[in-house]
Amino acid sequence: MDDTTDTGGAGTGGPGIRITTLAERPELASRLWDMKDSWPEFAQHDSLAWLLYPRMVAEFPEYVLIATDGDTVVGRGFSVPFAQHAPGRDGGLPAQGWDRILMWAFSDLRRGVAADTVSAIEISIATGRQGEGLSGRMLAAMRENARARGFAEVVAPVRPSGKPAEPDASIHEYAYRTREDGLPHDPWLRVHVRAGGVIDSVAPLSMTITGSLAQWREWTGLPFDTAGPVRVPGALSPVHCEPEQGFAVYVEPNVWVRHAVDRGPGA
Repeated sequence: MDDTTDTGGAGTGGPGIRITTLAERPELASRLWDMKDSWPEFAQHDSLAWLLYPRMVAEFPEYVLIATDGDTVVGRGFSVPFAQHAPGRDGGLPAQGWDRILMWAFSDLRRGVAADTVSAIEISIATGRQGEGLSGRMLAAMRENARARGFAEVVAPVRPSGKPAEPDASIHEYAYRTREDGLPHDPWLRVHVRAGGVIDSVAPLSMTITGSLAQWREWTGLPFDTAGPVRVPGALSPVHCEPEQGFAVYVEPNVWVRHAVDRGPGA
């Protein structure tokens, strides 16, 4: 759910920015959610996130990044190690994207399977600090953290920041749309490609959020009284509403990006 609305422009993020892992600064664990971010309300109700974010903090603190400016939290990044090349996975990146990677990471940890890849899970920047280049710095820190731990690749199920403006556009077309200079049309995909990432594939089923009609009304302020697609602010694709059955389902597509990490000579 690699996400930010920061464009990763020419800014430096400020000279006072410090990015560390949670393992290095465990006292910051309770501060991870201090900052206000750009996530839409419905995204706070993903079942896997509720279950596994506390476990990432507790069990993978060396893969959790936090950016501070003085005493203020201005960014956070979550990543997990997993065995991309384990039997049955064929080295491919799953269509279920974010959801499947989290399940693989904790399954591998439980069974003692050696990880060979790091996947980004989230990069978020505090509202009011977007546009300063902090997202690019957080991505660079995540790559460097993986390199320092001996990994050769970081992958990311990217949540394209411009896609909510085009919820009906095919993710298969949007993911590969480029500007005249050849860089991705999408700002967040552009940050990844400028950092050396390569678009690999689409994860059409990256995240699934379900809820009753009452819940969706509370999360969005929309009536959710008509069958079919509902366009929700912040959603990358329409939410499917089933009023006769009393529920609605959102299936979010992401875009897989691969980042090769140079482990250096002798690695």
